[in-house]
Amino acid sequence: MKIAVFAGSFDPITLGHIEIVERGTALFDKVIVGVGINSSKQTLFTAAQRLAWVEGCFKDHAGVEVRPYDILTVDFARQHNATFLLRGLRNYADLEYETHISRINRHLNADMETVFLVCSAQRSHISSSFVREIHRYEGSLEGLVPEGILSDLRK
Repeated sequence: MKIAVFAGSFDPITLGHIEIVERGTALFDKVIVGVGINSSKQTLFTAAQRLAWVEGCFKDHAGVEVRPYDILTVDFARQHNATFLLRGLRNYADLEYETHISRINRHLNADMETVFLVCSAQRSHISSSFVREIHRYEGSLEGLVPEGILSDLRK
């Protein structure tokens, strides 16, 4: 069984993240979305809120599981018998950054393979950091995050 982990803080999850997971389900038998709970990382939204949003996004997706984690990503993947890490690329900067992470993960676990999917053009401008900034200044998040999250953010 081919199992991949798609890991991130998802602060918040965006339509770009969802696209990568959905495309990943065509390549893997199972995609585990790992919601990183990192106490040293400053997030805008609570761990519980981020986890609930991600779970809501994939509740009807066969082959997708959502799990929180607070260990090294390669160790989390190993715990779930995953041998692939799924990553999305929006631009050249992402490629450079993700290449470094891929190499360190291979150093930590030589059996771990990273698979990169290039985001579609219509989603390549979306990042969680931009979403957080737009949210802070009460700008429109239409087309950046799922509808369910939009309604939560409007409250």
